[in-house]
Amino acid sequence: MLKLGYKASAEQFGPSELLDFSCLAEEVGFDSVFVSDHFQPWKHNDGHAPSSLAWLGALGARTRRAVIGTSVATPTFRYHPSIVAQAFGTLGSMFPGRVVLGVGTGESLNEVPATAMQWPGAKERRDRLREAVALINKLWTEDRVTFEGQFYQTDKATIYDKPKDKVPIWIAASGPLAAQMAGQVAEGFICTSGKNPQLYVDLLAKVGDGLAKAGRQDASLERMIEVKVSFDTDAQEAKELTRHWAALALSPEEKVGVEDPVEMERLADALPLDRAASRWIVSSDPEEQVARIRPYVELGFRHLVFHAPGPDQGRFLKLYAERVCPLLRKEFG
Repeated sequence: MLKLGYKASAEQFGPSELLDFSCLAEEVGFDSVFVSDHFQPWKHNDGHAPSSLAWLGALGARTRRAVIGTSVATPTFRYHPSIVAQAFGTLGSMFPGRVVLGVGTGESLNEVPATAMQWPGAKERRDRLREAVALINKLWTEDRVTFEGQFYQTDKATIYDKPKDKVPIWIAASGPLAAQMAGQVAEGFICTSGKNPQLYVDLLAKVGDGLAKAGRQDASLERMIEVKVSFDTDAQEAKELTRHWAALALSPEEKVGVEDPVEMERLADALPLDRAASRWIVSSDPEEQVARIRPYVELGFRHLVFHAPGPDQGRFLKLYAERVCPLLRKEFG
């Protein structure tokens, strides 16, 4: 079955406003709500960064049906894996069958300012994530865990409130080695839209390689993609709305080492509108939305989580639920 979700942009809205939007998403028919986990936003002015761990507890209490989770948290620097295991064990116990722990290797924008650490290279970040996932799973399945890893240690640690059914861990990846890791050790794979189409073919192939190496069934892994959509009855307005998220159009080379939201905002503001809109499916036509989403579904992404850029998220949710979601469900099941 196709699943349609809502991306709660914690970098753009305060916690109470974001909670209201997310409850509305469930009300109008979305299947899931995934929240970003930022210590600092992409913009300093009018930026936000509520704690996802605290916020998810409120979301779970206010909703009844939607799957909820992070897209994504980093259980390797700001958070020790044992603390993430405790937090998501609690969430999973309170909202059984509805919680997902989405994780990734992290961004210096969030980790360095909070810890004053030296940002490590990609290999160490991947190794840390793999070890963190192993420790979290061990803490969820065993008591009195003494763990001696390369990066993390515990001494007779027990998570006393564990859900009956394991909270699934989904790994986000934008590169081949992290994608392969998702296939080997996770229950799901996460990526984001708007990049070179060949990238998704390559990433999914690596996910498949990881599944094969681990002797796991292909159908056992959830494939989720955050789809960046700017939809409005006015096409030009839909394009203008993407300005707030211009930072997403910066190349990795342009933003490498940028750990200050003020500087990130300066770089993003210098981009022309066409480039700011380049990561988004921008249109006023529901059929065009479906046509441009189709390639992701045909690749095998069956869980689509929609990220909209505008300030009036309530308007977006109602418009999308009324005009686009029914077409997607009809077309793709």
